[in-house]
Amino acid sequence: MQQELLIFSGRGNSKLSQDISDRLNIPLGDAIVNEYKDGETSVQLRSDVRGADVYIIQPTCAPVNQNLVELLIMLDAAKRASAKQITAVIPYYGYARQERKTAPREPISAKLVANLVTVAGANRILTIDLHAPAIEGFFDIPVDHLRAEPLLADRIRSLNLSNMVIVAPDEGAVDRAAKMGERLNAPLAILLKHRPRPDVAEVRGMVGEVRGCVAILLDDLISTGGTTIQAAEFLLRNGAKDVIAAATHPVFANIAWTRLAQSPISHVLVTDTIPLPKEALIDKVEVCSVAPLLAEAILRIHQHRSVSALFR
Repeated sequence: MQQELLIFSGRGNSKLSQDISDRLNIPLGDAIVNEYKDGETSVQLRSDVRGADVYIIQPTCAPVNQNLVELLIMLDAAKRASAKQITAVIPYYGYARQERKTAPREPISAKLVANLVTVAGANRILTIDLHAPAIEGFFDIPVDHLRAEPLLADRIRSLNLSNMVIVAPDEGAVDRAAKMGERLNAPLAILLKHRPRPDVAEVRGMVGEVRGCVAILLDDLISTGGTTIQAAEFLLRNGAKDVIAAATHPVFANIAWTRLAQSPISHVLVTDTIPLPKEALIDKVEVCSVAPLLAEAILRIHQHRSVSALFR
């Protein structure tokens, strides 16, 4: 007999959770998530989860620490209520940019978060476009690492652009950009970037040619927008006729959309792994939904079918 499938939503991205629920035609589980007056998070799962296959959807986007603690407490609640299997669905994995030591006496925060999620009760992780694929190895439980690249590629293809080039904003993004290039039958260019400090980058050169091309600047996330805009300006100075930015996660820290609105980037393509405020939905920002992708992955995990088949 197959276990009951239950989906709960934290407050990190309620709309995405509801869209996934609608796609699966399964109502969201009844959960009360609040704060005490001193700021502590309070959780009660009102749906019976004993023996069930439970999925808790919660990105760890801003406010990062609040959303992370909320996820941990929801996982603990499900574990203590005797759920059979608990999958943490983390569309955006915060702290992923702290996946290695870059100076003495620094933490590896991405590993710490992996430990916390596991200890809290997760038996499995479902996530999209980790900043560093090696983070999968920080978990001692199964990780289903989905890619938004096919979704973004389909949307870019529908724009019917001619003479495209896919641009990796740094050496770490080359694999992602190369796969996008294969999907769109477009050449690859690579920017050579130096990071003197966090959230600051300097473009020092480029491998490849963008002159006369529409440059698709592909990254896993856009944070403050500063480095993305700097890269776009570099590409235009080197002859690109247009720049489109595509990224999975719209972190958009420090109201980055205001800088993007004033930038020479013509189009910004992102997904809804992170909810955007209404003021961020400027004309040049387009959001593609990952709800169908996550819904299908949840169904495949529940039915013990291949998730990797989604990318064939």
